[in-house]
Amino acid sequence: QVQLVESGGGLVQPGGSLRLSCAASGSFYSINEMSWYRQAPGKQRELVASILWGGSTSYVDSVKGRFAISRDFARNTVYLRMNSLKPEDTAVYYCYANVKSTSWTASTGYWGQGTQVTVSS
Repeated sequence: QVQLVESGGGLVQPGGSLRLSCAASGSFYSINEMSWYRQAPGKQRELVASILWGGSTSYVDSVKGRFAISRDFARNTVYLRMNSLKPEDTAVYYCYANVKSTSWTASTGYWGQGTQVTVSS
């Protein structure tokens, strides 16, 4: 079983910054990739940023140049640094991890509990 614990959300003014953290724990062989999704009021959940455990990253167009995803191998943790925040960034942010339980089994996805980010003056 894998657990994802998120932290770092909160209230921030437009133009401000936050850093979200997501730590993976439990028994697994390897992490393939971790991602951040968000769901704003009245909208579908969208993929914000992803990082392969080898280091390759991708972002949704609306956050390019403002957000940065990174990972810490020793802590099995992914971070999302959010700069120049806008009101439209307001959403519940969810961590996702794709892992392999053993070297010979298929990958499985897990979700964090979500953390609220509110950008408002």
